[in-house]
Amino acid sequence: MINIADLLKQPRLPGNYFASDAYVRGDLELGLLENRRGDRLLALPETLIQAIYIGLEQETGQASRLVLFNCGRWWGKNFYVRFCEEVSEYYGQPVSEMEMVEFLQSLQQCWKTHGWGTFELDPSYSEHGFLIVKIANSLFAKTAPKSKRPACFLEAGILSAFFSQLTGRELHCLQTSCESLGSDCNRFILGLRDRLQPGDSMVEEGKDHEAILSQLFQKN
Repeated sequence: MINIADLLKQPRLPGNYFASDAYVRGDLELGLLENRRGDRLLALPETLIQAIYIGLEQETGQASRLVLFNCGRWWGKNFYVRFCEEVSEYYGQPVSEMEMVEFLQSLQQCWKTHGWGTFELDPSYSEHGFLIVKIANSLFAKTAPKSKRPACFLEAGILSAFFSQLTGRELHCLQTSCESLGSDCNRFILGLRDRLQPGDSMVEEGKDHEAILSQLFQKN
């Protein structure tokens, strides 16, 4: 419940920190693009992302999957730290004390404002030890080279690191559907690596998301 005394001390109610019209700022004269805290932002053209995909594939072959995943992991760790700093500073409380709905709303808007698509967390399977993330209009899927399996390894790495930091457990991330293959969204399953490991062969076999989830439950 809102405390009236607190409102008198702080008349401004915090709004949406990541609202795009307030979060992204620029100075064309100086060639700067920054967030509202003054941190430098970098706009990457789709052609550069495509070139990274293609270059890695040509130089490393199938190892490019692991390279992209590990790059995402490093990116995700730094993203989590910066996200928590910004949110905690703006709302005046540590992330650990925020209501989960407030935390998720901030993460969803942050994801959208950075141009990564729309983000949805499905906790329905948390009692089984899994979290499901759905991402629509993914930049990583749009720029991914043609493949027979989901190809957003960079995105999977970001999610793995972010939710590992958030939960305090070392979580792996498996992509089970991809917009680059005609799916309505990218779907990811987060869980302990040994519990998700059987799912990788199912993805290679072309099984759909629901079938993979069902078999993972049976194996665990």
